[in-house]
Amino acid sequence: MKPVLFLRIASGLTFVHGALHAVNMIVSKPAQGPPQIAVAAMKANVFPLMGMTRSYWDFYMGMGLAGGISLIAEAIVFWQLSSLARSNPRLVRPMVATFLVGYLALAVNSCTYFFAPPVIIELLIALFLGLAFIKSKRFELPR
Repeated sequence: MKPVLFLRIASGLTFVHGALHAVNMIVSKPAQGPPQIAVAAMKANVFPLMGMTRSYWDFYMGMGLAGGISLIAEAIVFWQLSSLARSNPRLVRPMVATFLVGYLALAVNSCTYFFAPPVIIELLIALFLGLAFIKSKRFELPR
């Protein structure tokens, strides 16, 4: 199999990961009891920062949405890299390697601070990036 296919699969998985992350940030509501109390405390803690008034909830929501936006942007980059890999696979190797290491680090982070579903999808993305990296070495550059 060529690296193009592996990068396209990584792109699709990353898009799903980003879309679910963003949608979850927008539509999920805290459960009753301690989760609602924690959210209320985050919203109540308002403070001035760099000329704006923000709460810990604003930072939580902003960073959560930023994560989803970044994942969707990465999905687009993976698709673009797959097109580049069609004509010049060795050229994409350093970029694929960078994202591979990043997704392995994300999986460790998710395992440490979150839960299984993001760990699984991040490891799958890393797997397909790793396969794309390996397969891109086997093709020679046109001369």
